[in-house]
Amino acid sequence: MSLATPQSLDYPSGDVSATSLNREALAGNARREARNLALLTFPAFSLTFVFVVLPVIWLFALSFVEKGQFGLGHYERMITYSSYSKILFTTLKISGIVTVICAVLGYPVAYLIAQLPGRLAMAFIALIIIPFWTSVLVRSYAWLVLLTDAGPVNQTLMWLGLVDQPVSLLFNETGSIIGMVHIMLPFFILPVYAVIRSFDWRLLEAASSLGAPPVSAFLRVFLPLSLPGVLAGAVLVFVQCLGFFVTPAVLGGGKVTMVSMKIASNVQQYFDWGAASALGIVLLFCVLSILYIGHRLFDLDRLLGVR
Repeated sequence: MSLATPQSLDYPSGDVSATSLNREALAGNARREARNLALLTFPAFSLTFVFVVLPVIWLFALSFVEKGQFGLGHYERMITYSSYSKILFTTLKISGIVTVICAVLGYPVAYLIAQLPGRLAMAFIALIIIPFWTSVLVRSYAWLVLLTDAGPVNQTLMWLGLVDQPVSLLFNETGSIIGMVHIMLPFFILPVYAVIRSFDWRLLEAASSLGAPPVSAFLRVFLPLSLPGVLAGAVLVFVQCLGFFVTPAVLGGGKVTMVSMKIASNVQQYFDWGAASALGIVLLFCVLSILYIGHRLFDLDRLLGVR
């Protein structure tokens, strides 16, 4: 018995021609779709390039210009003078504290909302989202009234007997942190809620059926599986805190200086665009580094619902 080789197989010429035509048609359709997609996205890419990419390139080039000459003077000054390192340390410290407080306050809230029925959970989510509709400046000035010595916060603390006299909550880092936590808390709750909402609660039931106490089941089953949402929320909060300007300017009373405020002062008071650009590039590098590390540790796109 002889085996047929590929050369010995006979195909009807009509089938071969039809297959070739189908392939050419599919390839043509793919090229046409790619061309149409490029045409459709060209306006968006053009706007992004003009209003995002070009300004960053311009700032990067401007950061190397000092008194009309090219050099590294602005970056050397940031290394030489301790004031810049103090400002950067203050920015990182406040951003870290705000992130930790948001985690402590936001995680239980997200957990509680995830336990509620659908409509009630959506109502609480709406209450969390409502502050987004209010200006950051308005919310900062509202805290300016609440945190005064005669304000409701100090009066409540004294009425409860926690303090004997008003506590200094304004024009310092404490006031800035309180205002920033209020603004950034929703950015932490929403990613954590998205992860907890998709959690398979049968895993806790299985752990309980195997004899695990509730605390042990929470720490060894639930918490590790919800940790990606916590990390995603922490990255969002920390990165946005790095660029805060209005809240520390209002509630800090000029005694709290963050990187964004130093950039503004370099432009408004000293008209030094080169120094401001160098600070902006350093801040941008910090943000991109944090986002890259966060993306490498866990998939931010999936957690945030991008894909």
